[in-house]
Amino acid sequence: MDIIQIKEENGCMTISFDGRLDSSLTTEIQQELATKLNDAPGVKELTWDGCGMEYISSSGLRLMLMLKKKYPSFKLVNVCPDVYNVFEMTGFTKMMTVERGLRQMCVEGCEEIGRGGVGVVYRVSDDTIIKVFREGTSMNDITNEISMAKEAFVLGMPTAISFDMVQVGKQYGLVYELLKAQTLSQCIKNHPENVDEYARQYAGLFRQLHDIEVPPSSNIPNAHENDERSINHVRRYFGDERVEMLLQIHRAIPQGNRLLHCDLQAKNAMMQGDELMLIDMGEVGYGHPLIDLGHAYSAMVGLVGDYEKIIGIPMELGIQVWDKMIRYYFEGESEETIAHRCDQIRAVSYIRNFSWLSLSDSFPEEVIEECKATFEERIIKQWDFIVETSKTFADWTL
Repeated sequence: MDIIQIKEENGCMTISFDGRLDSSLTTEIQQELATKLNDAPGVKELTWDGCGMEYISSSGLRLMLMLKKKYPSFKLVNVCPDVYNVFEMTGFTKMMTVERGLRQMCVEGCEEIGRGGVGVVYRVSDDTIIKVFREGTSMNDITNEISMAKEAFVLGMPTAISFDMVQVGKQYGLVYELLKAQTLSQCIKNHPENVDEYARQYAGLFRQLHDIEVPPSSNIPNAHENDERSINHVRRYFGDERVEMLLQIHRAIPQGNRLLHCDLQAKNAMMQGDELMLIDMGEVGYGHPLIDLGHAYSAMVGLVGDYEKIIGIPMELGIQVWDKMIRYYFEGESEETIAHRCDQIRAVSYIRNFSWLSLSDSFPEEVIEECKATFEERIIKQWDFIVETSKTFADWTL
């Protein structure tokens, strides 16, 4: 009777084993595996599915190392937490790809409370929400988001941190525990009479972030460099000439070292008690606040798409919140200065109207076509205003 199970397709072989991979079985499994691999000389990629593996001994680890040497792309997937800890403590996670198994969750019937470029947020219970990422999002992308959330939290950003990665069908998700929290959009929609107070808190959240200076030792990435990569990524949609126009605007933005969220629209802030907290940390970076405010303006005022579905409130109300927020943000400045800063933010927002397509390669064709159609209105017809305004970016000193 075979101890291991084998599946082979198109040069890819998957091995699975149920039970304890201790020294009494390792030699036998090694011999059985050698026979099966000799019978399949066309195998180029080898994967060990650890879903049923309850334990691994030092001899089992040596078997994994042998397989890695023979098949450089060898990886382990669906490894249970206890076994994953063994791989991590022994340093094997640095030598080969080891992916821990994730518990499955279902969002069928759950309330959708947020939708963005990379995923959808659902409420699972009164104290639990889950962000489900688009298909094609890698585990590395998600672990990076967790890492950035922790880095930003240490620096002082009020963010909820997920310690639980799950699977929802074929997609990955992050679970957050937020007791009876609501999105800022929900609060505004349910209590429009309090819009002024919500705008003040929204502005305070931006100011809190932008007062934080990111030290050179931090792993937080450079938002300016990230945005340039995003702009270049959409070259396939807009062509060289139009992408160079976007880059011309972008390269006029001054460098900076302030903490930026880079997607702080009203559905990405959760109100827990009387405190606003951030839940979507995939684009966190450091740079000039003009980037952060430009990104947010592109969603709250200049969104391309179904505004109420994405932002969660009617567009008229969203623009009202933004207008009040920006006045609180620049409180104490002259009317002339505020108007000037708003022009600068609007010019930068036009970049984001198109570069956001880089967030996923699976956007529907109609979304891409809508963005293409908007380019004429947002960029071509306003090019003189954009160029003249971009020349003034440098006067926004930190």
